[in-house]
Amino acid sequence: MPPTPNLKIDTSSEQYVQQELKGRRMGRALTKLGKVTREQVHQALELQKTTSKGKKLGEVLIEMGLVKLVDIQTVLAGIAGMPFVSLKDRVISADVLKCIPPESARSYQIVPLEYDSTTKKVLIALKGPESFRAVDDIRMLLGLKVSAVVAAPEEVEAILKKHYQSNDSLASIIADASQSDAAAALEGRGDSVDLATLAQAANDNNVINLLNHYLLQAIQNKASDIHLEPFEDEFKMRYRIDGVLYEMQSPPPGLAMAIVSRVKVMAKLDIAERRLPQDGRIELNLNNAPVDLRVAVLPTMFGESVVMRILDRGNVQLSLDRVGLREDDLEKVRELITKPNGIVIVTGPTGSGKTTTLYAALNELNTIDTKILTAEDPVEYDIEGLIQCQVNHDQELTFAKLLRSFLRQDPDIILVGEIRDLETAQIAIQASLTGHLVFSTLHTNDAPSSILRLMDLGVESFLLTATLEAIVAQRLVRRICVHCKETYAPNEEQLMELSMRLSDVANQTFCRGKGCDKCTNTGYRGRLALYEIMTVDDTLRELIMTQASTAVLKMESRKRGMRTLRESGMLAIYDGQTTIEEVVRETLGEE
Repeated sequence: MPPTPNLKIDTSSEQYVQQELKGRRMGRALTKLGKVTREQVHQALELQKTTSKGKKLGEVLIEMGLVKLVDIQTVLAGIAGMPFVSLKDRVISADVLKCIPPESARSYQIVPLEYDSTTKKVLIALKGPESFRAVDDIRMLLGLKVSAVVAAPEEVEAILKKHYQSNDSLASIIADASQSDAAAALEGRGDSVDLATLAQAANDNNVINLLNHYLLQAIQNKASDIHLEPFEDEFKMRYRIDGVLYEMQSPPPGLAMAIVSRVKVMAKLDIAERRLPQDGRIELNLNNAPVDLRVAVLPTMFGESVVMRILDRGNVQLSLDRVGLREDDLEKVRELITKPNGIVIVTGPTGSGKTTTLYAALNELNTIDTKILTAEDPVEYDIEGLIQCQVNHDQELTFAKLLRSFLRQDPDIILVGEIRDLETAQIAIQASLTGHLVFSTLHTNDAPSSILRLMDLGVESFLLTATLEAIVAQRLVRRICVHCKETYAPNEEQLMELSMRLSDVANQTFCRGKGCDKCTNTGYRGRLALYEIMTVDDTLRELIMTQASTAVLKMESRKRGMRTLRESGMLAIYDGQTTIEEVVRETLGEE
């Protein structure tokens, strides 16, 4: 909880409220303030149980005309141990407003009220006590000593509208950073920079402001990765959005070392170490939603390259009916994941959404009567109810070692992040043979070729036939932006990419995105998964036992109703969800 501030305005009543109400329940707190009687609280509680179900006690009391909204806001702040203040007619100086960049103020919905530049102490106003995590983020992002009070949401919004409406252009933020003390201190120094100068550059306000602008913009644009790449004459900044890299307006190369050092400070890495790779993590909380940044620093010829993977829970749909499965495929998958034992493998290249699909399946199976253990490298999303373990190669804690330990933990379902070697495959098979359902991933082009991949690892064909229930191959294609979607007629050349002629698609409608502000003029917004589900039945088991080729397995699976990735892509095109270009880029043509 943020520390109690020393306000310059008179807050004797607020301090009293804070001390008297901290930790109390709503009804007791309002009674303590003399706003309602105990009888009125009991009457409101009765109404809450009967006619006002789903409403909070404060809302019921307001509807009864017993209290005002400001009383509830004051009490909620007091219960959380924070003062509630009025910002009406509050005058905030330009120097105070400058201490929080507009991008940060708008993103976190906060306003600075007081600022001491010598001690770097700032007092901020929040819209409600539930937003207190913004204090930790601002402390880390801006390097300030932050304390907080609560104000009425409409008063905070009024100040934001008045003082932070105009958006600082990225060009002006870059210009400020280029002329900063950090840039001057590092200019022409090459690698011969002492630790004190590096630390000073990392904590320079202009450098902090620039990096925060990039981070917040990337999160708002729903980017999955931020790339900081040093070259001989430039320092590139790129975002990966919907699987495609876009180059952003880049900072000058002279700021490369300062920006990378700031990232290291935030990720709690060693800023003095510039010769070895380092990995770290930055935890943020944007709009009361947790956002994790996985940071990987790699030394290169011209400096350190940094990639930040953005793990935004709010941007991931951990539900099977929202990952892109068609209705018939969804039925198949639900049938597979409810089997009592066996192995289900999801395959595809890196970044094809395998982990998200498996998390969505586990989320559906995550009930009080099911014990689920996962071995991951690394753990990407923390899901309540799952026992999640991370591979640690430094301590020789491999998938195989974790999996062996899992069998003594009485699990019902096990997730192995990836089958990389024979030992892991053998223990996964052993787990399924002893009555467990095992999920895992592989890196192959399609579902049938996974059989050959497992045999190449050294898995015996009779063990595969005894345990393997299904292989699900998947790819991600970009969705057409719904705001600028239009129909069009593809030309013959485009159709040839799909091995089709104009006569084959006479009655079909094709769509594309024109490009608009909502999709940053790309024509795409969000992604959709294409699936190829190969269920292993008795006929396929016999073919696997005879070590049939991938082509034979594929042909037999298609006879038995398997829809290939390309065929799934075609259906998505006809549904107006994606484009020809996306499906051609992500799927293989049929022989």
